[in-house]
Amino acid sequence: GIFPFLNTKQDGHLGTAPVESFPPNGYGLYDMTGNVWELTSDWYSVGHGGKEHSLNPTGPTKNASFDPTKPSEGSLHVIKRGSYLCAKNYCSRYRPAARESQAPDTGTTHVGFRLVSVDG
Repeated sequence: GIFPFLNTKQDGHLGTAPVESFPPNGYGLYDMTGNVWELTSDWYSVGHGGKEHSLNPTGPTKNASFDPTKPSEGSLHVIKRGSYLCAKNYCSRYRPAARESQAPDTGTTHVGFRLVSVDG
């Protein structure tokens, strides 16, 4: 629909969808985009902080974390992949490679974290 005024529920859900509501991607992974932004342990910096060129990427430290669009917010984490609130009129970051900055103490319904289960 048109964020934030109209949710058409075209996907069958008003907000977040239960895990595995949609088919997995080509790698067998579920929910890689669109349910909630994934809060990561990485600290945010503009660009990727050199991580894209490293065999052992560590990214910036907490003290080096900075987003010039949010200068008063201090150290921020990386969030990835977009959420159910993304719409064509509002959010152009609705894709697996999307990344934004977010305070680690956020309490919003469109930011979460990922758990991985490895079947033996």
